[in-house]
This record gives sequence, structure tokens and C-alpha cells, in this order.
Amino acid sequence: MDSRYNKLAHLLVHHSTKLQKDEHVLIESFDIPVEMTIALVRAVREVGAHAHVAERSARLVAELYRGEEKGLAAWGEYDLHRMKKMQAYIGLRGGHNISEASIVAGDQMKMAARLYQKPVHFEQRVNHTKWCVLRWPSASMAQLAGKCTEAFEDFYFKVCCVDYAKMEAACAPLAARMAKTDKVHIKSESKGPGETDLHFSIKNIGVIPCCGDKNVPDGECFTAPVRDSVNGVLHYNTSTVYNGQTFENVRLVFRNGRIVEASCQGDSKKLNEIFDTDEGARYVGEFAIGFNPHITHPMKDILFDEKIAGSFHFTPGRCYEEASNGNHSEIHWDLVCIQRSDFGGGTIAFDGEIVRRDGLFVVDDLKGLNPDRLG
Repeated sequence: MDSRYNKLAHLLVHHSTKLQKDEHVLIESFDIPVEMTIALVRAVREVGAHAHVAERSARLVAELYRGEEKGLAAWGEYDLHRMKKMQAYIGLRGGHNISEASIVAGDQMKMAARLYQKPVHFEQRVNHTKWCVLRWPSASMAQLAGKCTEAFEDFYFKVCCVDYAKMEAACAPLAARMAKTDKVHIKSESKGPGETDLHFSIKNIGVIPCCGDKNVPDGECFTAPVRDSVNGVLHYNTSTVYNGQTFENVRLVFRNGRIVEASCQGDSKKLNEIFDTDEGARYVGEFAIGFNPHITHPMKDILFDEKIAGSFHFTPGRCYEEASNGNHSEIHWDLVCIQRSDFGGGTIAFDGEIVRRDGLFVVDDLKGLNPDRLG
């Protein structure tokens, strides 16, 4: 048993989900070592809670998603029944191949999302349990990160077991500022094709600091734009994977909240098909600022990439209930833009005051979130 498994299990039980005696938690493990699941079951038992385990395979789940409507509906119904009996959920998501889901056709994936993911996870788990989701280090993730397997594992545990209590205290002033903010202006240093110049409002929308509770690794503070307030151009500079397909240099043009133009390097037709999933897919459900000090470069894994120090993500699709702008959709696609100087630079301004420049917070009350303080 790797001692780091016990450390991570303790974090998930005591900090992330804050499990209490006699609570029920569903542990859903995808392609991870059974030793980690056992460490987590033992940590749950130590606080007097009850562990329920579902062992999954990413490859097998992709095949199940290709099933007929009647079968998907039945699967969704019985997993929803179980989820309703849980007070908490921990999802440990490994995978030998990040593109496993690419075998599922677009229309079939939409049906699986509607009949399974939406009722079980998006509506019940997200809104009615104490939940935390994390990736698990694998050889395929190490390849995406450009590291050997051992070095990536060391990076993973360093990133996941950061001092979240310190991060939480440093994030409080950011959450307070965002709660008082009306107008947000995001601008890049570059001009021309890679330019970003985006305006929107976050007035009277909830603000949620995320410091090791919902996701591990963590390090973001999110809200949502007022649904029809977004105007301008946003050019994302990190690659992203959606349903097993990679998209690069995604560029979106917004008018009164709606994506009116969408292009990328590669398959722009497929990109627009995703945004045509439903009406809400062309509106934005989340705006978040990332600040994990140990995550500095993208690796095509959103649970890591959305926490990159000096980044923000602007998410087409469904909003979260606790930071709702009223946008509903079957998709929720976290697309990331890094504003550090080594990625082209840029600024974020709240009500006309620049609070972050080139990925570093420049106002005194937010400097505690910079990597030299958090790291």
C-alpha cells in the first residue's frame, strides 16, 4: 500500500466531503488500483460512515453508452435510485486511453447524457450530495503531460495534496470581490486572430470558492455571467478534449450572451455540432479563475487544466445550481485560457479595476493566491 494513498483518502473523507457518522457515500472507481479504493473504504469506515463501491471501466462504459434507448433509461433509473440514498459521492476516474469515448457517435452520446448522466449526476449527485471527483494518474495521462510515469505520479500527489486550508483562506477575498462585482472585462495582449476582448456582468450571481471540496486537484473560484450580458471575442489557447475528440485554438464570438460564431483549428463543423446540442449550449454557464500553484501547463485533462495558475475558464452550457444564471443544457464544457506572459499575457478587470495581469494578481488583498505564496 503506497502511503500516499492513505494521505489522499484522508483528504477526500475529512476535507473534501467532510463525511459524518452513519452517512452513506458512493465510491465510483474507474480503472484505478484496488489498493486506493480499499484505502478510501477504510478511511470512510474510520469516521463511522458507510462505503458503497461501484467499480467501472472507461472502455466498458463507452460501450454501454452505445446501447439502445430502453437499456440506457433502465440503467439511469436504477443508478438514480442508488444515488438518492447517498449523502456523498467520490469519483476516482482513471483511464488507459483518454479517447475511449470517441467510439460513441454524437447522437448516441447525447442520448446517453440525457438518459443517464443528466438525471444521475447533473441533477441528483451534483445538487443533492457532498461530492468530489478526481482523476487518477496513468501512463496515458503521463504521456499527455510529457512526463515519465513515475515523475507524473509524483506531480499528481503534490498537486492533489496541496495545503487546501491555506488556499481557502487566500481565496476568501477573491470570492468577496467577485460577489460585489458587476462588470468583468477580459483582454489579451495579442492583437489580430488570437485576440480576446470580452465583456460581461456577474452581478447578483452566486460565487463559489473551490479549494479541495468538489474536485481534486482544486484551485478555482467560480460564478456565472448574466446569461445575455456576454459580448466580444474569446480565443482559448489550450487544447481540449470533448467526447474523445481534441479541439485546438477554439475561437468564440458572443453577441448578447449567445455564441454566434465558433471556429477552431481542425473540425469546426464538429465544434458547432456540439454547440447545437440544445439552445443552452450556445450560452455560458460558468466563469472561473484558476490558481493551483503546481499546475502550470495544459495536459488535455480538464480537472487539471481548469485549475492552471494564471488561467480562467469560460464554460458553454449548463450552469451550476449554486451559481445559477438560469442556463440549462445537456453540455457543460470547460474551455480554458491561460493569461500568463509565457502564454501571451492578458488582464482581468472588475468594474474597471485590473485585478490580475499576465496571470498574477496585482491588488494587495488577492496576492495571497499567487504561486509564490500558495506554493
